[in-house]
Amino acid sequence: MARLFGTDGVRGLANRDITAELALDLAVAAAHVLAERGDFTGHRPRAVIGRDTRVSGQFLSAAVSAGLASAGVDVLDVGELPTPGIAYVTGYADADIGVVISASHNPAPDNGIKFFSRGGHKLDDALEAAIEARVGDPWERPIGAGVGRIEDAGALAQAYVEHLVASASSFAGRETPLAGVTVVVDAAHGAASYVGPAALSAAGATVHTINALPNGLNINDGVGSTHMAGLQAAVVARRADFGVAFDGDADRCLAVDHTGEIVNGDQIMGLLALAMRDSGSLYHDTLVATVMSNLGLHRAMRAGGVTVVEAAVGDRYVLEAMREGGFTLGGEQSGHVILADYATTGDGVLTALVIGAQVRANGQLRAQCASIETLPQVLINVTNADRSRVHTDRALLDAVSAARADLGQDGRVLLRPSGTEPLVRVMVEAKTEADARAHAERLADVVREQLSL
Repeated sequence: MARLFGTDGVRGLANRDITAELALDLAVAAAHVLAERGDFTGHRPRAVIGRDTRVSGQFLSAAVSAGLASAGVDVLDVGELPTPGIAYVTGYADADIGVVISASHNPAPDNGIKFFSRGGHKLDDALEAAIEARVGDPWERPIGAGVGRIEDAGALAQAYVEHLVASASSFAGRETPLAGVTVVVDAAHGAASYVGPAALSAAGATVHTINALPNGLNINDGVGSTHMAGLQAAVVARRADFGVAFDGDADRCLAVDHTGEIVNGDQIMGLLALAMRDSGSLYHDTLVATVMSNLGLHRAMRAGGVTVVEAAVGDRYVLEAMREGGFTLGGEQSGHVILADYATTGDGVLTALVIGAQVRANGQLRAQCASIETLPQVLINVTNADRSRVHTDRALLDAVSAARADLGQDGRVLLRPSGTEPLVRVMVEAKTEADARAHAERLADVVREQLSL
């Protein structure tokens, strides 16, 4: 059987790959594995479940709730709430399991299931493998008072909003940290359609909202952090100080400055790293980023006295590196930003709040990002390639060495084999788009010649 869990839970086409039967079986398996690990000792187990706005989330969350309750777990159903909100409420409610029904930035027909452990932390690979191994195993079913109860806990969303505002106030060192700031919010018709604008407004901002009318099918549909044009136009039209765009489950955030220019995840991480360095809250003056973060971020951080630790692509790997080193800030170019003092996972709404606090304190976002250059970056995916030989094929290694020598300190080369497909990603950064593309195409040709299946 193909592995169920990917880098971010179990994900696929809802009602084909991700079925009600699978959702129920996963929930039962998770309850049993966590119980065996001792997480439930001495108390009746309890879970928090929430979802984004996809219509399929309704039957999938019902199936997960049924599976958990049938295994003797009480369920708090918070309804539509961002992934980081479900993580927070898992800890806030002292629950043993958190479950998110979401496919993040994917289109509406997709959906997924991922779990949090006690405290709202993502499960490690070993625990996911243990759950997967238990799916479909026979088990003794509780009866009578032994089965779990399912409770509507939508009111807990307000606790999350209050946490967000308190976190932004702490970060900024002032009450109403966004007072006087005007922001446009693109909610992607997703899980932050209510809590995103509510938190920004409670923090003192004047908020204009677009794409916050979910109908179950329009999540991420030409809107949100993967489609920024509408937000760019709205910020300029409203003469706002800045804008933010979430994805469907609001665990990521990208921004737009007052001129309508996009501020990407690297720039957001860079400006927050420098602010936290100045406030003394950037542990060991270190930022955790992925291997895909732009060379311009590395240069700016080096100039600012900030060390950059590189992790594999995926917010779970950023989190692992942060937890291992005790670091307080990490993230990805895509807009996952993790502020470990306030959250256990990437939180798009929290990111929007602290960006707004920086605008309130230091003025225009564009000026704050001026030192964080973004070098042209070209990425080519080479299919039907033997990914196992990326780091051993002599001709390819020689070609990479030659490209790196030619680019010198003004560029970067990265070859990444896919973890699941016969595919190799070739990424090149250079001073100009033309240089980056020429080197990337040359290396992609070598990959095709040497590694073709």
